[in-house]
Amino acid sequence: MQEEKLHQIALMRAPGIGSTNIKNLISYCGSAKNVHASTKGKLAKIPGVGLITANAVLSNINLSAAEQELENVAKNNAQLLFYTDKEYPDRLKQIMDAPPLLYVSGKGNIDTPKMVAIVGTRKATNYGKGMVSELIQGLKQHNTTIVSGLAYGIDIHAHKEALKNNLPTIGVMASGLDIIYPAVHKSVAMDMKENGALVSENAFGTKPDAPRFPARNRIIAGMVDVVIVVEAAIKGGALITAEIANSYNKDVFAIPGSIGESHSEGCNRLIKANKAHLLEKVKDIEYIMNWDVENAITTSKQPPIDFNTLSIQEKSIVALFADNKNELLVDDISWRSQISISEIAALLLQLEFKGIIKSLPGKKYKLNF
Repeated sequence: MQEEKLHQIALMRAPGIGSTNIKNLISYCGSAKNVHASTKGKLAKIPGVGLITANAVLSNINLSAAEQELENVAKNNAQLLFYTDKEYPDRLKQIMDAPPLLYVSGKGNIDTPKMVAIVGTRKATNYGKGMVSELIQGLKQHNTTIVSGLAYGIDIHAHKEALKNNLPTIGVMASGLDIIYPAVHKSVAMDMKENGALVSENAFGTKPDAPRFPARNRIIAGMVDVVIVVEAAIKGGALITAEIANSYNKDVFAIPGSIGESHSEGCNRLIKANKAHLLEKVKDIEYIMNWDVENAITTSKQPPIDFNTLSIQEKSIVALFADNKNELLVDDISWRSQISISEIAALLLQLEFKGIIKSLPGKKYKLNF
């Protein structure tokens, strides 16, 4: 395991190797160690790789540097999660451009049943802060994990309110885990690690350069079921996160603000363009995400299920759930069954009508028995 981690880090450090190429290489070779043991010719034949990438992979195997990075991980009491590890966040794993390697520091679970991102302007108003406080108090009954970016304004207020309400909270960083940015939030970050975590795709010692913030935002969007934009100008990180979340088919909510106020312009435009649900109360989230229905207690007795009435495709989908014994995302079901997303959607709806599966927040499903 330790040797494989060394090769995973070394593979990540090869110049010009994107997340898609890394996943292709691992998929065809079986492990990072096997990638490095392959010949240039074999790697070049892998779809999307080619000679230039193969050469970059094999000419930049620096296990000494990887060993130093593992020492940094141990010294900082952190954890390395490769996308093939079972502990890697399941929601994030479904995203095409998800980071192959995550650095995690903290005692909390980074893949809980209900995860919500709260993002917004760095120049938060009292109105915005008040809405964050109200939302998190309402989300407490769902034991929601709050995800944000540790930035000034709405982000740090969301983290603080989560701590106040004893909810786990995760800070996704644009730097290495050893560089808290902004530094003034270090004490909050340390408190977050007790019941939550700090997460980054960057090696220790990495400074928070400007291009790393949009990259950080894709992790925030990918980790959660819901992205909430509280206050946002027409341009900025919160709007980037919302756009990314929409591209991932995540549910986006925005709190409306006063017309003419710059910090409300981004939220109002998201709502006007149908890129976000209008959010006033937590009940809006419960309705859209079906959380209230999920928590409802019913005493009605369902009739027995006759599996002989199912089609071959329906039976194959039920078998997938039985084999995995957990919740599955729509994209994962499609990939495992090799059935198109559109067909899967129709089949899942039929199985839900028959009482065999149950829909969950975040486009996930599970067996209903």
